[in-house]
Amino acid sequence: MGTSNGAPVRVEKVYEQTADILFAADEIALGPWTSYSLVNDPKHMCFVLSRYKFVAKLLQGKKSVLEVGAGDGFGLPIVAQAVPRVYALDWDPRLVDGNARRLAHLKNVTYLHGDINTAAPDLKVDAAYTVDVIEHVDPAGEARFVENIVRCLPANGVLLTGTPNVTSAAYASPQSQVGHINLKSMATLRELMERYFENVFMFGMNDEVVHTGYAPMCHYIWALAVGVRPGR
Repeated sequence: MGTSNGAPVRVEKVYEQTADILFAADEIALGPWTSYSLVNDPKHMCFVLSRYKFVAKLLQGKKSVLEVGAGDGFGLPIVAQAVPRVYALDWDPRLVDGNARRLAHLKNVTYLHGDINTAAPDLKVDAAYTVDVIEHVDPAGEARFVENIVRCLPANGVLLTGTPNVTSAAYASPQSQVGHINLKSMATLRELMERYFENVFMFGMNDEVVHTGYAPMCHYIWALAVGVRPGR
């Protein structure tokens, strides 16, 4: 028992009032990627959410954004909290259907099935972003991948790209080492984005911390590309 303004307060009663609200809320299942992380490497979930928080902070104020490679949608609620309309695109119909089912409470998110490696969606948005995607893109098809994203953007559009640094490959898990077929350094990611955008701003990230430190020691890297080059 505690006190509030001199009157006794029963801790049990306060707990009941708050807990009842939480127990009345719907429980939401995790998607396949996130479920695997929870069992095998739960701290990785913190890193993923931090990446999406960075996306949400930088794209706040945009009316509509496209996520390319939404995966199981773990970070979608963070972006949807900051942007009025989010389009979540993925090439795996199982992920698209699962997201639409598990995240149906996100009324400002539209779930799309499509492979941007082969064709651009019939969509125009203010900004686009990819988180942990470009490292999985076939290097031979990299140009088409970026070009199809750019087709969805206006002249002043924004593309935010996050990916593991090539210098961190030695510390990656075995499954990541197999799947990461197109790793970038800060220099090569900048060079790629500068082909398509007038301005490119680079950031590093270690765990949950975004910074502008020494590039080779960044575990994760970001390119904020702004202003589509004429003719792109």
